Amino acid sequence: MWEKDIDINQIQEIRVKTNVYFGAGAITKIEDIAKALKSKGVDKVVVVSGRGSYKVTGAWDYVEKALNNNGIGYVNYAKVTPNPTTAAIDEATQMAKEFGAKAVIAIGGGSPIDTGKSVAILMEYTDKTAAELYDLSFNPEKAAPIVAINLTHGTGTEVNRFAVATNLEKNFKPAIAYDCIYPSYSIDDPQLMTKLSKNQTLYTSIDAVNHVVEAATSTVASPYSITLAKETIALVAKYLPKAAEDLENPEYRYYLLYASMLGGVGFDNGLLHFTHALEHPLSAVKPDLSHGLGLAMLLPAVIKAIYPAKAATLAEILEPIAPGLNGTADEANKAAKLVEKWLADVGVPQKLSDDGFTDEDIDKLVELCFTTPSLDGLLSIAPVKATKEVVAQIYKESMRPM
Repeated sequence: MWEKDIDINQIQEIRVKTNVYFGAGAITKIEDIAKALKSKGVDKVVVVSGRGSYKVTGAWDYVEKALNNNGIGYVNYAKVTPNPTTAAIDEATQMAKEFGAKAVIAIGGGSPIDTGKSVAILMEYTDKTAAELYDLSFNPEKAAPIVAINLTHGTGTEVNRFAVATNLEKNFKPAIAYDCIYPSYSIDDPQLMTKLSKNQTLYTSIDAVNHVVEAATSTVASPYSITLAKETIALVAKYLPKAAEDLENPEYRYYLLYASMLGGVGFDNGLLHFTHALEHPLSAVKPDLSHGLGLAMLLPAVIKAIYPAKAATLAEILEPIAPGLNGTADEANKAAKLVEKWLADVGVPQKLSDDGFTDEDIDKLVELCFTTPSLDGLLSIAPVKATKEVVAQIYKESMRPM
C-alpha cells in the first residue's frame, strides 16, 4: 500500500485554494505564517478558539510564541462552543474591531474556524451583523486574512469556502460559501489531534464520510469529487477503527486527517445535499447534538433514498464500508443496512429516537429544511427530487434502526 512510502514527519505543503501545511509537526510553520502576516502589514490579530482545546493540544504555545516573536499583538476570543451561534460571532467581531485586529487566527475544529471565517467577513463589513450574514442578506466579496489551525479530522473547513452558524432565535442553522473566506494559510498537524476523545474521533471522521458521499452523488458531482470520495472512505474505513482503539497514535490521526482534508476539497467541488441539509435542523433544535452524530443517524436512510439514482457511484465508493454491492437500483435497502452496520461496528449505533427525537418532531424538522436560509440550495442538487415527502421519509427511517 502507498502509505508505507510516506514519512508522516515530513511536512508537506499541499496547495488547494488554501496553502496547507500538512504533517506531524506542521504547527511549527506558524512562525513562517506570522512572518508573512507581518510583512503584509498585519500587526494585530484576533485569535478565535474554544475554551480549552487550543491550549490542551499545545497549539497555543506555538502560536503565542510566533506572534510575540514577530511583534504581532493579539486578543483572544476563547468562548466558541460546538454549533457556534450568530451571537458569539458578533461578540468576537466586536472584540476584534475594538482592538484594531487586521487578521484572524482560528484555532480549533469546525466551530472555531467557521466562527473565525465569519468574523473575518464582519471585520470588513462593519455595518453588518452575523444574523444578516447568515440570513444571506448581503453578498460579501472581501474578508480579513484568515489563518486556520485545525484540531479535528472531520470538517474540512480549513481548506474550503464554507462556514456554518446557528441563529438560536429562529432555530436556523444556515451555511455560507464565499470565495473570500478561503483561509490564506492552514495547518493540519495530526499531533494536535491525539487528545480527541473516542466519540470526537468517531463523529469527526463520520462527518468526512458524509461530505464525500454527498459530493460524489450531487447533481454537480465530477470525476474529481468521486475520486476524492473513494480515497476518503477507504482511508476512514482502514484507520478509524484503529484510531478509536489507540487514540494517541499520530499515524492513524495522519491518515484520518488526510481523509478529512480530501473530504473538504471534495465537497468544495461537488457540494452537499440531503444529509447536511437534514442535519442542520437537528442541531439547530438541539445545539448539544454533535454534528457528526446527527449525520451518522441520517446517513443510512439517505443512502436508501438516493441509491437508485446513483447506484454505480455509491457501490464503488462505499465498497470499503459496504462490500459486495453490484451497483443496481434494487440494492438500496441492502446498501443502507450495510452502512448502518458499519456505523454500529465502529461504535455509532444511535438513531434519532436515542437522542430524544420523536415522530411528532418530523413536521417541524421538515419545515426547517425548507425555510432555513441556504438549505434549499443543498436540497436543489440532491440526486433525487427533494420533496417534503422524501425529506420526511428520511427523518422517519432515521428514527430507529432499519
